[in-house]
Amino acid sequence: MKYILLLWEPDTDWQALPKERLDAALAEHTAFIRYLDERGIPWTGGALSAQDTATTLRPGPDGPVVTDGPFIELKEGIGGYYTIEVPDHATALEVAAHCPMASATEVRPIWG
Repeated sequence: MKYILLLWEPDTDWQALPKERLDAALAEHTAFIRYLDERGIPWTGGALSAQDTATTLRPGPDGPVVTDGPFIELKEGIGGYYTIEVPDHATALEVAAHCPMASATEVRPIWG
């Protein structure tokens, strides 16, 4: 079964951080990827750009309404994700516990 791990974190301009802080954060994700690979867990993933780069579509009376920015103003948002393929929810939670965590990691089955 496939699950998505949504990585909630404070909105951060990673390109503006000191190199040491960026390198430390990337090293955590490198270690998590190594963990997935060593367990033979199929995965994909990626980091997302800052929230202010988002464009949101909402239903409107004459079709979709497009707005710039995040769909609601947040101090934290989804900063990245991994999709994993594991046998069950318990294994997904076990794997997610090894994922670098800033504010929270949301584990959700992928429907279909």
